[in-house]
This record gives sequence, C-alpha cells and structure tokens, in this order.
Amino acid sequence: MEFNIALLKGDGIGPEIVDSAVKVLEKTGQKFNHTFYFKDYLIGGIAFDMTGEPLPVETIQGCLASDSVLLGAVGGYKWDNLSGDKRPEKALLGIRSALGLYTNLRPAPLYPALRSASPLKDEIIGDGFDIMIVRELTGGIYFGERGYREGKYGTEAFDTEAYSVMEIERIGRTAFECAMKRNKKLTSIDKANVLESSRLWRKTMHQLAEKYPEVEYSDLLVDNAAMQLVRNPRQFDVIVTSNMFGDILSDEASQITGSIGMLASASLGDTSRGMYEPIHGSAPDIAGQNKANPIATILSASMMLRYSFDLSEEADCIEKAVDKVLNAGYRTADIMGNTDGTPLTCTEMTEKVLEAL
Repeated sequence: MEFNIALLKGDGIGPEIVDSAVKVLEKTGQKFNHTFYFKDYLIGGIAFDMTGEPLPVETIQGCLASDSVLLGAVGGYKWDNLSGDKRPEKALLGIRSALGLYTNLRPAPLYPALRSASPLKDEIIGDGFDIMIVRELTGGIYFGERGYREGKYGTEAFDTEAYSVMEIERIGRTAFECAMKRNKKLTSIDKANVLESSRLWRKTMHQLAEKYPEVEYSDLLVDNAAMQLVRNPRQFDVIVTSNMFGDILSDEASQITGSIGMLASASLGDTSRGMYEPIHGSAPDIAGQNKANPIATILSASMMLRYSFDLSEEADCIEKAVDKVLNAGYRTADIMGNTDGTPLTCTEMTEKVLEAL
C-alpha cells in the first residue's frame, strides 16, 4: 500500500524526533511492503520566521491533500513576545480546526520497565495502570470569544468557555466507543458544581450513557480528578473531558508514567486523516543537541498506522520493538530514573528501535 504523509517538524527538537519517526516508518514499510511518501510543511515559530504566519495557507492545503499528518512540536523562547495571533501555539489550534480534528486520544500507560522513573510509590502503582484520555479538541475556552474590556478594576481580559450539545455528544460517543473496546469503564470529568458549560456537559453525557448500558459510567469533578490521578491511577480506564481540562490532566498523567517523553497522541475527526504528535513540547533548551527522546513520536507514528491506515499488525510491531528496547535497559536521559549506565542520544535510541524492528 502507498500513503502520503505530511510532516510538520516545527520548532525546537521537532525536526530531530520527526526524523526518527520517519526512519521507523520507512523500516516498517520495508518489512511489510508498504511505501510512505513524506513532504515537509512549515508550522510554528519557524513558519513565522519564514512567512510571517505561524500557519501558512500552503501548510493547511498540504495537510488536507495528505493521507495523514505527523507533527513534531512548536514554540520556544524566541517567540514568547509575539502577539497572540502570531504565536506558534496558535498554529496548533488552527491546524486542528482546519482538519476538523475534534478528538484527541492520549494513552498514558506505565511501562513495566519504567516503574523506577515514576514519582509514585510502589504501593500506589501496584501492578501498573493504562489510562486513555479522550480530550475534546476544537471547543471550549481555547476557541471561545475573547478580548479586553473595561471592568470593575479597570482593563481586564476575558476568555469564554462554551460547549454545544453537538460538540459534547460527538466526543462523548468517541469516549464510549473507546471504553467498549477496552475495559468498559468511563469517567467523565467536569466542573458541574460551578460552570454552566459543565452542567450541560454532564447532562449530555448522562443521556449518552443510557445508550451504552455495558459501560460503567461515572462523573468526577476536575479538582478531585487531579488528586485521584496521583492517589490511585489504577481506578481509571478511559477518561473523557473538555479541551482545557484535558490539556492539564493529560500532562499530569504523563508525569506519573515516568516521562512526558514517552507519550504519543492522536487527533482525529470524521475522516481517516488524523494528526499524530508527541504530547511533550519543543524543549528548546536541548534542541539540536541530540538529547531528545524520540519514543513518543515513534509511538505517534504507530498510532497513525493503527487509526488512520488500519495497519494494526504494523503498529503492534513498532510498539513491541519499543518494549523490547526498554526491557533491554536502554534509556534516554529523561527516562534514566535509577537506572545505571550512560543515556542514549536521540540517534542511538532510534537505532535501537530500528534494530528491534
């Protein structure tokens, strides 16, 4: 089979980690007789430097013409003082909206080989955990009305949280279907004791739950959820929540697994085209130093094979290769934990995964 993949390498360590994932995809293609065609497009700070826009029209058009998209990371100190509409992060919101990607899947498994890297005690970790966070991606406060106005104490800024029934229903259905394929347990996280938007979220989710009687469904307030993730992560299987709450909680979940550098994500819509990216940032402090952990991006490529191209065997092969490398004791600096030895570079870790493949 043949597939066209748009590469959005972006800023910081983005080019390094995307290049690693490309090598793994090429190796997988050779192994299973597939051909992947890659084309680079600008996004983020580098796009602003070269075109004056963080998300050029050519990038949107290129992604729409591709079978799927692989993204590295955007942002960095260099662009911190740009206006809101020019910041690299604005490009992420723009490309998700342009591609109609309203669902973000963020798996947060604890790899047995990385138990020592987790900040949680052994009695909390128990026999491990494997959480899937389903985050709504194109609604809520990140896309709501915003601006400045004169308020009680002078000039104030405002951002509006808003959700429609349709937006809640479609992310809710995705979460219930995901739960049906796992352990049939779903936790919906909101702030219904305070926010009107969360009260609509909860009401709509309850109506959906009636259509999935096999799923054990529960509600949880977001502040309690933040506590429960570190108190007893094993109680969770699938979590569904809003854009902002999902942004925060998925980063918390990444830390209890041992490293944000290990976790992949998939952004999906109503077509097979998705956008796949590691959940970590651009890490400008180590950019160009060959220190980045490429595994999250490699696993993002694996998710692409599984969710966009329906190549489950190929995805399994990549994931097993990563497991083999970790079980053999190989580590980049961010996941060393209490492990002895010298950390691998980004290039060296990529080579170990290729060897395992």
